[in-house]
Amino acid sequence: MTAEGKTAGQSLPISVRNVVKAYGPLRALDDMSIDVRAGEFMTLLGPSGSGKTTLLMALAGFVSPESGSIRFGGQEMVTVPPHKRGVGMVFQSYALFPFMSVEENVAYPLKIRRVSAADQKARVEAALELVQLGGYGGRRVHQLSGGQMQRVALARAMVFEPRIILMDEPLSALDKKLREQMQIELKALHRKLDATIVYVTHDQREALTMSDRIAVINQGRIAQLDTPEALYRRPKSLFVADFIGESVVLPVVLHDGAATLNGCKLKTTSSFGSAEGPYHLVIRPELLELSPDSSDGLMNDLSGEVREVIYQGDSALVLVRVGVDQEISLRVPASRAGSASIPDIAQRISLGLHAEDTIIVPETAL
Repeated sequence: MTAEGKTAGQSLPISVRNVVKAYGPLRALDDMSIDVRAGEFMTLLGPSGSGKTTLLMALAGFVSPESGSIRFGGQEMVTVPPHKRGVGMVFQSYALFPFMSVEENVAYPLKIRRVSAADQKARVEAALELVQLGGYGGRRVHQLSGGQMQRVALARAMVFEPRIILMDEPLSALDKKLREQMQIELKALHRKLDATIVYVTHDQREALTMSDRIAVINQGRIAQLDTPEALYRRPKSLFVADFIGESVVLPVVLHDGAATLNGCKLKTTSSFGSAEGPYHLVIRPELLELSPDSSDGLMNDLSGEVREVIYQGDSALVLVRVGVDQEISLRVPASRAGSASIPDIAQRISLGLHAEDTIIVPETAL
Protein backbone atom coordinates (compact mmCIF):
# COMPACT_ATOMS: atom_id res chain seq x y z
CA MET A 1 0.00 0.00 0.00
CA THR A 2 1.07 3.61 -0.58
CA ALA A 3 0.09 6.99 0.78
CA GLU A 4 -3.56 7.25 1.89
CA GLY A 5 -4.17 3.56 1.29
CA LYS A 6 -3.67 3.49 -2.48
CA THR A 7 -2.37 0.33 -4.08
CA ALA A 8 1.05 0.71 -5.70
CA GLY A 9 0.76 0.16 -9.43
CA GLN A 10 2.07 2.57 -12.01
CA SER A 11 3.50 5.03 -9.47
CA LEU A 12 7.20 4.78 -8.65
CA PRO A 13 9.26 5.47 -5.55
CA ILE A 14 12.10 8.01 -5.76
CA SER A 15 15.44 7.58 -4.03
CA VAL A 16 17.97 10.42 -3.84
CA ARG A 17 21.35 9.62 -2.31
CA ASN A 18 24.20 12.00 -1.46
CA VAL A 19 23.44 14.44 -4.28
CA VAL A 20 25.68 17.49 -4.52
CA LYS A 21 25.02 20.48 -6.79
CA ALA A 22 27.24 23.53 -6.48
CA TYR A 23 27.18 26.95 -8.09
CA GLY A 24 30.67 28.25 -7.45
CA PRO A 25 31.27 28.19 -3.67
CA LEU A 26 27.54 27.75 -2.95
CA ARG A 27 26.23 24.22 -2.46
CA ALA A 28 22.60 24.39 -3.55
CA LEU A 29 22.30 20.68 -2.70
CA ASP A 30 24.69 19.63 0.06
CA ASP A 31 24.93 15.84 0.22
CA MET A 32 21.15 15.63 -0.20
CA SER A 33 19.40 12.32 0.49
CA ILE A 34 15.63 11.71 0.50
CA ASP A 35 13.17 8.90 -0.22
CA VAL A 36 9.70 9.48 -1.70
CA ARG A 37 7.27 6.57 -1.47
CA ALA A 38 5.34 5.29 -4.48
CA GLY A 39 2.03 7.16 -4.79
CA GLU A 40 2.99 9.74 -2.18
CA PHE A 41 2.33 13.49 -2.29
CA MET A 42 5.65 14.86 -1.07
CA THR A 43 6.18 18.59 -0.68
CA LEU A 44 9.59 20.26 -0.71
CA LEU A 45 9.23 23.28 1.54
CA GLY A 46 11.74 25.96 2.38
CA PRO A 47 12.69 29.63 2.08
CA SER A 48 14.03 31.16 -1.12
CA GLY A 49 17.47 29.81 -1.94
CA SER A 50 17.09 26.73 0.28
CA GLY A 51 17.62 24.25 -2.58
CA LYS A 52 14.07 22.93 -3.02
CA THR A 53 13.72 24.00 -6.67
CA THR A 54 17.24 22.78 -7.47
CA LEU A 55 16.27 19.36 -6.12
CA LEU A 56 13.09 19.32 -8.23
CA MET A 57 15.05 20.32 -11.34
CA ALA A 58 17.57 17.56 -10.62
CA LEU A 59 14.68 15.06 -10.48
CA ALA A 60 13.37 16.41 -13.79
CA GLY A 61 16.82 16.23 -15.40
CA PHE A 62 17.19 19.98 -16.03
CA VAL A 63 19.99 20.20 -13.43
CA SER A 64 22.96 17.80 -13.45
CA PRO A 65 24.47 17.11 -10.02
CA GLU A 66 28.22 16.86 -9.52
CA SER A 67 27.81 13.62 -7.59
CA GLY A 68 25.20 11.33 -6.08
CA SER A 69 22.41 9.04 -7.22
CA ILE A 70 18.80 9.64 -8.31
CA ARG A 71 16.70 6.51 -8.82
CA PHE A 72 13.11 6.09 -10.01
CA GLY A 73 11.87 2.66 -8.98
CA GLY A 74 15.45 1.39 -8.74
CA GLN A 75 16.57 2.73 -12.14
CA GLU A 76 19.44 5.22 -12.09
CA MET A 77 18.37 8.50 -13.75
CA VAL A 78 21.33 10.89 -13.33
CA THR A 79 22.53 10.37 -16.90
CA VAL A 80 19.05 10.00 -18.45
CA PRO A 81 17.93 13.13 -20.40
CA PRO A 82 14.73 14.91 -19.28
CA HIS A 83 12.56 13.76 -22.19
CA LYS A 84 13.32 10.12 -21.44
CA ARG A 85 12.55 10.19 -17.70
CA GLY A 86 8.80 9.82 -18.23
CA VAL A 87 7.83 12.48 -15.70
CA GLY A 88 5.00 15.00 -15.95
CA MET A 89 6.05 18.57 -15.20
CA VAL A 90 3.90 21.53 -14.08
CA PHE A 91 5.73 24.85 -14.07
CA GLN A 92 5.07 28.02 -12.07
CA SER A 93 4.42 29.94 -15.30
CA TYR A 94 2.15 27.17 -16.74
CA ALA A 95 4.36 27.09 -19.93
CA LEU A 96 1.35 26.67 -22.23
CA PHE A 97 1.68 27.21 -25.98
CA PRO A 98 -0.32 30.41 -26.76
CA PHE A 99 -0.73 29.53 -30.46
CA MET A 100 -2.41 26.21 -29.62
CA SER A 101 -5.92 25.47 -28.39
CA VAL A 102 -6.52 23.86 -25.00
CA GLU A 103 -6.96 20.48 -26.70
CA GLU A 104 -3.72 20.87 -28.67
CA ASN A 105 -1.79 21.89 -25.56
CA VAL A 106 -2.97 18.85 -23.64
CA ALA A 107 -2.38 16.53 -26.61
CA TYR A 108 1.21 17.70 -27.17
CA PRO A 109 2.91 15.05 -24.92
CA LEU A 110 0.91 12.35 -26.74
CA LYS A 111 1.78 13.76 -30.15
CA ILE A 112 5.54 13.65 -29.53
CA ARG A 113 5.11 10.06 -28.28
CA ARG A 114 3.41 9.20 -31.59
CA VAL A 115 0.11 8.16 -29.99
CA SER A 116 -2.64 7.58 -32.59
CA ALA A 117 -5.06 10.44 -33.28
CA ALA A 118 -8.05 8.49 -31.99
CA ASP A 119 -6.27 7.59 -28.76
CA GLN A 120 -5.09 11.19 -28.38
CA LYS A 121 -8.65 12.49 -28.59
CA ALA A 122 -9.99 10.03 -26.02
CA ARG A 123 -7.16 10.64 -23.55
CA VAL A 124 -7.31 14.43 -23.90
CA GLU A 125 -11.05 14.41 -23.23
CA ALA A 126 -10.56 12.21 -20.19
CA ALA A 127 -7.77 14.44 -18.83
CA LEU A 128 -9.85 17.60 -19.28
CA GLU A 129 -12.81 15.96 -17.54
CA LEU A 130 -10.53 15.00 -14.66
CA VAL A 131 -9.52 18.64 -14.11
CA GLN A 132 -13.12 19.86 -14.59
CA LEU A 133 -12.53 21.43 -18.01
CA GLY A 134 -14.74 19.20 -20.15
CA GLY A 135 -15.90 21.14 -23.21
CA TYR A 136 -13.01 23.63 -23.09
CA GLY A 137 -10.88 21.85 -25.69
CA GLY A 138 -11.53 24.33 -28.50
CA ARG A 139 -10.67 27.46 -26.50
CA ARG A 140 -7.46 29.42 -26.83
CA VAL A 141 -5.14 29.96 -23.87
CA HIS A 142 -5.79 33.73 -23.77
CA GLN A 143 -9.50 33.02 -23.23
CA LEU A 144 -8.84 31.23 -19.94
CA SER A 145 -8.59 32.49 -16.36
CA GLY A 146 -5.49 31.82 -14.27
CA GLY A 147 -7.15 28.88 -12.54
CA GLN A 148 -8.26 27.39 -15.85
CA MET A 149 -4.75 27.73 -17.32
CA GLN A 150 -3.38 25.92 -14.29
CA ARG A 151 -5.86 23.09 -14.86
CA VAL A 152 -4.77 22.83 -18.50
CA ALA A 153 -1.14 22.57 -17.37
CA LEU A 154 -2.16 19.80 -14.97
CA ALA A 155 -4.09 17.95 -17.68
CA ARG A 156 -1.07 18.14 -19.99
CA ALA A 157 1.20 16.76 -17.27
CA MET A 158 -1.18 13.85 -16.59
CA VAL A 159 -2.41 12.94 -20.07
CA PHE A 160 0.37 10.46 -20.88
CA GLU A 161 -0.11 8.77 -17.48
CA PRO A 162 3.34 9.44 -16.02
CA ARG A 163 4.44 7.50 -12.97
CA ILE A 164 5.93 10.67 -11.43
CA ILE A 165 4.59 14.25 -11.57
CA LEU A 166 6.79 17.20 -10.55
CA MET A 167 5.25 20.58 -9.68
CA ASP A 168 7.21 23.82 -9.25
CA GLU A 169 5.14 26.31 -7.21
CA PRO A 170 2.19 25.90 -9.62
CA LEU A 171 -0.28 27.97 -7.58
CA SER A 172 1.89 30.96 -6.68
CA ALA A 173 0.49 33.20 -9.43
CA LEU A 174 -3.13 32.74 -8.28
CA ASP A 175 -5.00 34.98 -5.85
CA LYS A 176 -5.48 33.74 -2.29
CA LYS A 177 -9.05 32.47 -2.66
CA LEU A 178 -8.38 30.61 -5.92
CA ARG A 179 -5.10 29.25 -4.60
CA GLU A 180 -6.84 27.73 -1.57
CA GLN A 181 -9.55 26.24 -3.80
CA MET A 182 -6.91 24.72 -6.10
CA GLN A 183 -5.05 23.25 -3.12
CA ILE A 184 -8.14 21.25 -2.19
CA GLU A 185 -8.73 20.22 -5.80
CA LEU A 186 -5.12 19.07 -6.25
CA LYS A 187 -5.33 17.01 -3.07
CA ALA A 188 -8.54 15.36 -4.31
CA LEU A 189 -7.03 14.85 -7.77
CA HIS A 190 -4.04 13.06 -6.28
CA ARG A 191 -6.36 10.50 -4.71
CA LYS A 192 -7.63 9.63 -8.20
CA LEU A 193 -4.18 9.35 -9.78
CA ASP A 194 -1.74 6.48 -9.58
CA ALA A 195 1.28 8.77 -9.56
CA THR A 196 3.98 9.95 -7.19
CA ILE A 197 3.86 13.74 -6.82
CA VAL A 198 6.76 15.94 -5.73
CA TYR A 199 5.59 19.50 -5.14
CA VAL A 200 7.68 22.62 -4.44
CA THR A 201 6.39 25.59 -2.45
CA HIS A 202 7.61 28.24 -0.02
CA ASP A 203 4.09 28.53 1.46
CA GLN A 204 3.97 26.48 4.68
CA ARG A 205 0.16 26.57 4.91
CA GLU A 206 -0.07 25.19 1.38
CA ALA A 207 2.33 22.39 2.31
CA LEU A 208 0.38 21.52 5.46
CA THR A 209 -2.89 21.42 3.50
CA MET A 210 -1.84 19.14 0.66
CA SER A 211 0.96 16.81 1.66
CA ASP A 212 1.30 13.23 2.86
CA ARG A 213 4.76 14.22 4.06
CA ILE A 214 6.82 17.42 3.94
CA ALA A 215 10.57 17.77 3.53
CA VAL A 216 11.68 21.06 5.08
CA ILE A 217 14.86 22.12 3.29
CA ASN A 218 17.40 24.65 4.53
CA GLN A 219 20.80 25.44 3.00
CA GLY A 220 20.71 22.45 0.68
CA ARG A 221 19.91 19.89 3.38
CA ILE A 222 16.81 18.24 4.85
CA ALA A 223 16.06 19.98 8.16
CA GLN A 224 13.16 17.59 8.89
CA LEU A 225 11.05 15.11 6.91
CA ASP A 226 7.73 14.27 8.51
CA THR A 227 3.95 14.33 8.29
CA PRO A 228 2.28 17.77 8.45
CA GLU A 229 1.01 17.15 11.99
CA ALA A 230 4.39 15.93 13.26
CA LEU A 231 6.20 18.92 11.76
CA TYR A 232 3.78 21.32 13.39
CA ARG A 233 3.48 19.66 16.77
CA ARG A 234 6.91 18.01 17.09
CA PRO A 235 9.52 20.13 15.30
CA LYS A 236 13.10 18.99 15.81
CA SER A 237 14.87 22.34 15.56
CA LEU A 238 14.30 26.06 16.00
CA PHE A 239 14.40 26.58 12.22
CA VAL A 240 11.58 24.10 11.59
CA ALA A 241 9.50 25.32 14.53
CA ASP A 242 9.82 28.94 13.45
CA PHE A 243 9.28 28.24 9.74
CA ILE A 244 6.20 26.03 10.13
CA GLY A 245 3.19 27.91 11.46
CA GLU A 246 2.79 31.06 13.50
CA SER A 247 4.85 31.05 16.67
CA VAL A 248 6.56 33.06 19.40
CA VAL A 249 10.01 31.89 20.45
CA LEU A 250 11.50 32.43 23.92
CA PRO A 251 14.91 31.20 25.16
CA VAL A 252 14.86 28.68 28.02
CA VAL A 253 17.55 27.35 30.34
CA LEU A 254 18.21 23.64 30.85
CA HIS A 255 19.06 22.51 34.37
CA ASP A 256 19.03 18.96 35.79
CA GLY A 257 17.09 17.65 32.81
CA ALA A 258 14.39 20.32 33.03
CA ALA A 259 13.71 23.53 31.11
CA THR A 260 13.10 26.80 32.95
CA LEU A 261 11.64 30.09 31.77
CA ASN A 262 12.32 33.16 33.92
CA GLY A 263 13.45 30.82 36.70
CA CYS A 264 10.26 28.72 36.64
CA LYS A 265 10.37 25.03 35.68
CA LEU A 266 8.28 24.24 32.62
CA LYS A 267 5.97 21.25 32.48
CA THR A 268 6.47 19.52 29.14
CA THR A 269 6.37 16.13 27.46
CA SER A 270 9.75 16.87 25.80
CA SER A 271 12.84 15.08 27.11
CA PHE A 272 16.39 16.43 27.08
CA GLY A 273 18.64 13.81 28.70
CA SER A 274 22.16 15.25 28.92
CA ALA A 275 21.53 17.80 26.14
CA GLU A 276 23.53 21.00 26.07
CA GLY A 277 23.39 24.19 24.04
CA PRO A 278 20.66 26.77 23.42
CA TYR A 279 17.04 25.61 23.69
CA HIS A 280 13.86 27.54 22.99
CA LEU A 281 10.20 27.46 23.98
CA VAL A 282 7.97 27.65 20.90
CA ILE A 283 4.49 29.00 21.64
CA ARG A 284 1.67 28.54 19.13
CA PRO A 285 -0.81 31.41 19.71
CA GLU A 286 -3.87 29.18 19.24
CA LEU A 287 -2.69 26.78 21.98
CA LEU A 288 -2.62 29.37 24.76
CA GLU A 289 -5.65 29.25 27.06
CA LEU A 290 -7.35 32.23 28.67
CA SER A 291 -8.29 31.63 32.33
CA PRO A 292 -6.97 28.06 32.11
CA ASP A 293 -8.21 25.13 34.17
CA SER A 294 -5.08 24.01 36.02
CA SER A 295 -6.75 21.26 38.04
CA ASP A 296 -4.72 18.51 36.34
CA GLY A 297 -1.44 20.15 37.41
CA LEU A 298 -0.09 20.14 33.84
CA MET A 299 -0.61 23.79 32.98
CA ASN A 300 2.26 26.28 32.64
CA ASP A 301 1.47 29.78 33.94
CA LEU A 302 2.26 32.47 31.34
CA SER A 303 0.08 35.23 32.75
CA GLY A 304 0.86 38.85 31.87
CA GLU A 305 -0.38 42.29 30.88
CA VAL A 306 -2.13 43.00 27.59
CA ARG A 307 -0.08 45.40 25.44
CA GLU A 308 -2.12 45.40 22.23
CA VAL A 309 -5.27 43.89 20.68
CA ILE A 310 -5.36 43.56 16.89
CA TYR A 311 -8.61 42.65 15.13
CA GLN A 312 -7.91 40.36 12.11
CA GLY A 313 -11.38 39.32 10.96
CA ASP A 314 -11.75 35.70 12.02
CA SER A 315 -9.81 36.29 15.24
CA ALA A 316 -8.16 38.89 17.43
CA LEU A 317 -4.40 38.77 18.01
CA VAL A 318 -3.65 39.68 21.63
CA LEU A 319 -0.08 40.71 22.51
CA VAL A 320 0.83 40.03 26.14
CA ARG A 321 3.91 41.19 28.06
CA VAL A 322 5.08 38.33 30.29
CA GLY A 323 8.49 39.59 31.35
CA VAL A 324 10.62 42.70 31.34
CA ASP A 325 11.39 42.33 27.63
CA GLN A 326 9.34 39.26 26.66
CA GLU A 327 6.11 39.26 24.72
CA ILE A 328 3.83 36.46 23.63
CA SER A 329 0.66 36.41 21.54
CA LEU A 330 -2.57 34.45 21.61
CA ARG A 331 -5.51 34.20 19.27
CA VAL A 332 -9.07 34.71 20.45
CA PRO A 333 -11.85 33.70 17.98
CA ALA A 334 -13.89 36.67 16.79
CA SER A 335 -17.13 34.70 17.13
CA ARG A 336 -19.97 35.97 19.30
CA ALA A 337 -18.77 33.82 22.19
CA GLY A 338 -15.09 34.51 21.60
CA SER A 339 -15.51 38.29 21.33
CA ALA A 340 -16.81 38.42 24.89
CA SER A 341 -13.47 37.08 26.15
CA ILE A 342 -11.21 39.48 24.23
CA PRO A 343 -9.35 41.43 26.95
CA ASP A 344 -8.66 45.17 27.08
CA ILE A 345 -5.30 46.87 26.68
CA ALA A 346 -3.38 47.10 30.01
CA GLN A 347 -5.59 44.36 31.52
CA ARG A 348 -3.80 41.68 33.54
CA ILE A 349 -4.86 38.25 32.23
CA SER A 350 -4.34 34.65 33.26
CA LEU A 351 -2.77 32.54 30.53
CA GLY A 352 -1.89 28.86 30.48
CA LEU A 353 -0.02 26.50 28.18
CA HIS A 354 -0.62 22.78 28.68
CA ALA A 355 2.40 20.49 29.05
CA GLU A 356 1.41 18.59 25.89
CA ASP A 357 1.45 21.87 23.94
CA THR A 358 4.74 23.08 25.41
CA ILE A 359 7.18 22.70 22.52
CA ILE A 360 10.85 23.00 23.46
CA VAL A 361 13.42 22.64 20.67
CA PRO A 362 17.20 22.90 20.28
CA GLU A 363 18.63 25.72 18.19
CA THR A 364 19.91 23.16 15.70
CA ALA A 365 18.68 19.61 15.02
CA LEU A 366 20.38 16.97 17.15
